[in-house]
Amino acid sequence: MRASGIGIMRRLTLGLSVVALSLVAICPASFAADTTAWPTKAVTLMVPYAPGGGTDIIARLVGSKLSEIWGQSVIIENKAGANGAIGSAEIARSAPDGYKIMLVVGSHVINPILTKSVPYDSVNDFTPITLLAGSPMVLVVQKDGKYPDLASFIKQGRQTDISVGYSEGQTQLTGELIKQKAGIKVVPVPYKGGSPLMVDIIGGHVESGVTSVLTALPHVKSGKLMVIGTTDEKKLAVFPNAVTFKEAGYPEVESLSWYGLFGPKGMPDAVVQKILASLIKVTQDPAIARQLDEQGAIVILNSQAEFKTFLAKEKVKWTEVAKNGNIEVQ
Repeated sequence: MRASGIGIMRRLTLGLSVVALSLVAICPASFAADTTAWPTKAVTLMVPYAPGGGTDIIARLVGSKLSEIWGQSVIIENKAGANGAIGSAEIARSAPDGYKIMLVVGSHVINPILTKSVPYDSVNDFTPITLLAGSPMVLVVQKDGKYPDLASFIKQGRQTDISVGYSEGQTQLTGELIKQKAGIKVVPVPYKGGSPLMVDIIGGHVESGVTSVLTALPHVKSGKLMVIGTTDEKKLAVFPNAVTFKEAGYPEVESLSWYGLFGPKGMPDAVVQKILASLIKVTQDPAIARQLDEQGAIVILNSQAEFKTFLAKEKVKWTEVAKNGNIEVQ
């Protein structure tokens, strides 16, 4: 199956202004009446992963601006564990009033594919708010190490096992997708977060890793890591020397590292729309837009309906990858 996430990302990015216009068209009087008072207290934005990773970076960047718009504190709470399941379960149990929401990555959809004991239904126990932003996954190696480029990595991987680190479900299955399509031998190595994975690649404890642009970027800028492959059909400006898997002859290796905003099941639609409208203001700020662009993140901000369609397609795609890789549910 051809991955659909990247193409969807581009189409949805074009729809940002349409979403903004649709918000204006929603019964202005009733919309204002329902949401004028919200929020009247601090809002917690849960990041169910370790500090320092791509999700944490985006949450803090966006949360700071939302605080200004709302006149209330936006508290970023990191609660790592079980590929995001621990923090997500807390959100699922929270009151559906918008005061506790979360920013998650693709593992939110993938966790039930890989884990039996996920303590919630990733679709029915949450209110999907919007797909905030996305960027391709990247394959990272030690700078000046034994893999100067993607071609040498794949050549070696066809001869001997290569250790590939991952920190959550989507990075795990992206590594599996690379293995399947490039025909290489991979030893997957799990980590609790993207940041410790980067540290171990720098230290030579693991040969490579699959991660997000945001997680890899500071280490690439410092000269300690190198991105040798990206999972988009177009090259990334932030990593100009990295080839795409499509360029290397593996067009089916596509994977969108996405950042989605969810709340507990049953959130009032007016609150959801106010959050989305506020996020549109945030990303229209030139300084915020520039920072996201510099970190390789493309703003998406789609509607609830579009987000639900995207989530359904992601579930089908990664279920097939796991099945083809004989990855058992743990």
